[in-house]
Amino acid sequence: QVQLVESGGGLVQPGGSLRLSCAASGSIFSTAVMGWYRQAPGKQRELVAAITRGGSINYADSVKDRFTISRDNAKNTVYLQMNSLKPEDTAVYYCYAGTVLPQYWGQGTQVTVSS
Repeated sequence: QVQLVESGGGLVQPGGSLRLSCAASGSIFSTAVMGWYRQAPGKQRELVAAITRGGSINYADSVKDRFTISRDNAKNTVYLQMNSLKPEDTAVYYCYAGTVLPQYWGQGTQVTVSS
């Protein structure tokens, strides 16, 4: 079992920045891959970014060059630095962990980009 605790969401103006954090506890084996999905109202949940324990990274095209994912393996924590935020980035952001596909999910944190 893995428990994921997220923090860092909130309200920000367009062009602003936010940093999300997600701390995992439990089975380290099950945190080989960690990352973030998001779900906007009326839309399907979509992958934002993912990172393996070895440092391989994958981004959605819509966030490349604006978002940066990183992780601290010693702390079993993953971060998402979000810069140049746009209104279309507004969504609930969910942290996940798994061996390949998502197996465990955080509770979600709201990110709202609005003036």
